[in-house]
Amino acid sequence: MTNTHLNNFLAYLRSERNSSDHTINSYRRDIEHFIRISPLMKEQTTKKARDWKEVDIYDAREFIIALQGEELAITSINRKVSALRSFFKFMVRENIVPKNPFTGITSPKKSKPLPKYLTVKEVEKLLDATEVHWRTAVENGTAADSDSAIFANRRDNAILEVIYSGGLRINEAMSLNMGDIDLFSGIIKVKGKGKKERLCGLGKPAISSLRKYLRVRDMRCADERALAPLLVNKHGTRLSARSFQRSFKNYLIVADLPSDITPHKLRHSFATHLLNAGADLRSVQELLGHENLSTTQIYTHVSSERLKKVYNAAHPRA
Repeated sequence: MTNTHLNNFLAYLRSERNSSDHTINSYRRDIEHFIRISPLMKEQTTKKARDWKEVDIYDAREFIIALQGEELAITSINRKVSALRSFFKFMVRENIVPKNPFTGITSPKKSKPLPKYLTVKEVEKLLDATEVHWRTAVENGTAADSDSAIFANRRDNAILEVIYSGGLRINEAMSLNMGDIDLFSGIIKVKGKGKKERLCGLGKPAISSLRKYLRVRDMRCADERALAPLLVNKHGTRLSARSFQRSFKNYLIVADLPSDITPHKLRHSFATHLLNAGADLRSVQELLGHENLSTTQIYTHVSSERLKKVYNAAHPRA
């Protein structure tokens, strides 16, 4: 059976749209794929010409379902749907069909990658890594001196504890001032994106770590005014995120964790562990400083994945 309308469409792409041969062949393959697997098109194989007027929105939906059954990538499915949409748009323009059945079809959305997070045990290994790293540095003679190692260990351990305890972004942690922390009540005031302020909690380990750091902070900075930086470098000025991230890579090695882990994964871990423990989504949204709940909802998918693994491993009829 000849595909007159398809050939005319491809000619239109070549002459009026100036499409490349690669693009034209791609359109041809995608539309012919529809012809091969569409039940309606199969019924018309004995006819002299295909009646494209009979294709409706239900045929379009069946096409997408069939493609999903072939386990094609979402990008491939969307490309084929786009090709059919363009083909029918052309036929509407040429008065071959009355309407475009693919206009009202919503293409499958690409799934967002789930945020990577650490298990509770992995977090504990990371938090313990600062002391191991700097003790080894003193023993190997790679640290400037023992005082510098003690200072770096306590400061970096406090950073990790604060990020994980409050779900902070790395830049939010680096921006903390002395007046932003209240160790008595276990609360820190965080300046997030758009200079929006929120309150985050400090758990007992984070409070303990901060107290230890503050006892050696004056080795580098004696300024304790409210607007003085909380986290300082060896020169007594505010520590940069980049400087901490260099040390962070050493802690990953000590903790035997993947090299692609970043401080931001502690924030992901904070949210995931809260939801796994039963925290409600709205509270986690507020603690993370997300403007929209939809941004926070991705962590529920992480929790769901964990639940499915538990279910599949434990249920006798899973």
